[in-house]
Amino acid sequence: MAYVRNLEMFVRVYELGGMSAAARDQRTSPAVASSRIADLERHLGVRLFNRTTRALRPTENGRLFYEGARKVLDAIAEAEAAVSSAGAALRGTVFIAAPLGIGRRLIAPAVPLFKDAFPEIDVRLRLSDRLIDITAEGLDMAFHLGLLEDSTLKVRVIADCPRVLCASARYIARRGMPADAEALVRDRHDCLLLRFPGAREFRWTLQAPDGPRSFAVTGPFESDDGDVLTQWALDGRGIVMKPEFEIAEHLRSGALVPVATATPPLPVQLACLTQHRRLKDPKVQLFTDFMVTHIKERLARDAAR
Repeated sequence: MAYVRNLEMFVRVYELGGMSAAARDQRTSPAVASSRIADLERHLGVRLFNRTTRALRPTENGRLFYEGARKVLDAIAEAEAAVSSAGAALRGTVFIAAPLGIGRRLIAPAVPLFKDAFPEIDVRLRLSDRLIDITAEGLDMAFHLGLLEDSTLKVRVIADCPRVLCASARYIARRGMPADAEALVRDRHDCLLLRFPGAREFRWTLQAPDGPRSFAVTGPFESDDGDVLTQWALDGRGIVMKPEFEIAEHLRSGALVPVATATPPLPVQLACLTQHRRLKDPKVQLFTDFMVTHIKERLARDAAR
């Protein structure tokens, strides 16, 4: 069992690029992580990483060993999953991630319900609007809103979510009601932008009369937290583009008003992403099925209001 733990630590150090990050991932200390790598190197009789004061890089032997170690751990996980699946109750931990808006409104409320139904399965939920690498971060699955560029993941589409451009009545009174995207750009409306470090020029893709078009929009405020943008819109600071389910209550109350309705945003795809090798884990499949059903029912109820 100690050798398997050493393999697990090696794989996480390799994938995360450092002892400290791998130690956090494995819920232990950097000293323990370093000790496990040293034990593995002594056992193999080769150096797996080149260490400097600033960096940790896999050696050629390390790169070769990673492929085999990953296969061994995957095989162990599949064997354990098969045994669990045949048992009376599934148990273990599911590690998932979701954007803030989806996580707070759709995922988090259902996690206790899942735990009530399957008490032997724990859930570790990470919420962030930044892009998540589920392989590097050791996640079982992630919910994603938008276009997906990484085709190595298994994608399960949940729904196409309508989006809306909206602003507060206070902003409209101050800056006017833009009829379409051309007015947004021409009149230099304050657009509230969801952006991350290193992001390129921001553009909104909207449905124009001649088909979808990309418009370069600008504004004095940007954030990597979508809920911050919503609050700025409520405070009269600008125009925000949001999935309807995130701001439905504000639209119903009139706190936010649709704008540029002649050129609405395209719907955004909500999907569940899973590593192919994790699909055989029955607890991951169980959690996925539970959440997909819950989300679809929630979206349908909201749409019927």
